[in-house]
Amino acid sequence: MFIVSLFLSLLAVSRAQYEPTWESLDSRPLPEWYDAAKVGIFIHWGVYSVPSFGSEWFWKNWQGFGIQKYVDFMERNYRPGFTYADFAPAFTAEFFEPDEWASVFNASGARYVVLTSKHHEGFTLWPSRYSWNWNSLDVGPKRDLVGDLAEAIRSKTPHIHFGLYYSLYEWFHPIFQSDMSHLFTTNEFVTKKVMPELNDLVNRYEPEVIWSDGDWDAPALYWTSKEFLAWLFNASPVKDTVVVNDRWGTGAICHHGSFYTCFDRYNPGVLQNHKWENAMTLDRHSWGYRREAGASDYLSFRELVTELAETISCGGNLLVNVGPTHDGRLPAIMEERLRQLGSWLDVNGEAVYDSVPWKHQNDTLTPGVWYTSKGNLVYAMVLSWPEKDVLTLGSVRPTPQTHVAMLAYQDDHGSSSLQFTILQDGIAVTFPAMSRVGSQWAWVLVLQGIEPA
Repeated sequence: MFIVSLFLSLLAVSRAQYEPTWESLDSRPLPEWYDAAKVGIFIHWGVYSVPSFGSEWFWKNWQGFGIQKYVDFMERNYRPGFTYADFAPAFTAEFFEPDEWASVFNASGARYVVLTSKHHEGFTLWPSRYSWNWNSLDVGPKRDLVGDLAEAIRSKTPHIHFGLYYSLYEWFHPIFQSDMSHLFTTNEFVTKKVMPELNDLVNRYEPEVIWSDGDWDAPALYWTSKEFLAWLFNASPVKDTVVVNDRWGTGAICHHGSFYTCFDRYNPGVLQNHKWENAMTLDRHSWGYRREAGASDYLSFRELVTELAETISCGGNLLVNVGPTHDGRLPAIMEERLRQLGSWLDVNGEAVYDSVPWKHQNDTLTPGVWYTSKGNLVYAMVLSWPEKDVLTLGSVRPTPQTHVAMLAYQDDHGSSSLQFTILQDGIAVTFPAMSRVGSQWAWVLVLQGIEPA
């Protein structure tokens, strides 16, 4: 009898702990790996990479907005009657080398990767049996792109977590159009397409990030989001480690999810009371690759590292988006930015990974100084070299134990310590000669034995 009782007790513990309600789902603790990771790579890749023209204008036109620049482009370059589906055979991915991508992502310092498994046009980058003849095995690449990248990431860079983006809605799907015409009082599209595909993705590839999108036309009740999330957190193969964003139906964004995205390129600049993510693009104007983009259309590395400092100081993660070409190449300028990011993190990552926000997010006296902390250490990320090599920090109150060092500097004796002067309203730190500093674009001070002003 005791054995039976013990078995029932263990069974009760192992049963579902989260109910399909927002209150219950929101009570799930954030898996530690995600908050510690700080930096991820977003990959927008699909049939839209073929025209690779004015990506956001292009997508809007296919929704019926009739952007004239796109119309003119199509009339000049494609035959009459050309449809979106006609682009798919040209999505070839012949130069896609997943091991090479994994190597670049590793060099970037990223700790997770999120690939678009299906965007709004419905084309899946894996052999979904719910997307017949509109997937990467049947058309175009003739291969499982999701599976290939997942295998490369896990075998070559096991410290990088693999995640997937999935668009709930599809512009062209007739069943979705039917559900929409019935004001979402029926959800045949969800039961026949969305949920079978999401379950297939989770069971087949075990992604540790599910980045949902395309939810805004209908409520969570239509998408059965809460039921899916309860299964994901209770019984899926990634139930203990998976994180999800906040796009699960009207009203969910910025209110429900492991982390909030709120809106694209979200960077509030102040500390938030819930974990959040800044999903942003290296191309200022597009998520997908644009052939017509010029050098000035891309963020400089200084702009990228500024986004990083502002984001993590306020408790967010930075998800840096790249848009590969239709044939599977990472554009050179995007690869360069990722490698620059990794080079900077190699020197200064101590201030980034595993850090938490400090009492102050940015300095009260000097613009362009952002703080993080770890244990009894405070890190000041300085985005501009100070005038006359002296930096004034107004958010810092020194103590007899105060010590200041720079991560990218060592003197002739191997010391990274810097001299500082106590001021009435903070401290003034004397920087070394720039030629002695092994970092560019931004510099990190390590402050010990200080108090917030």
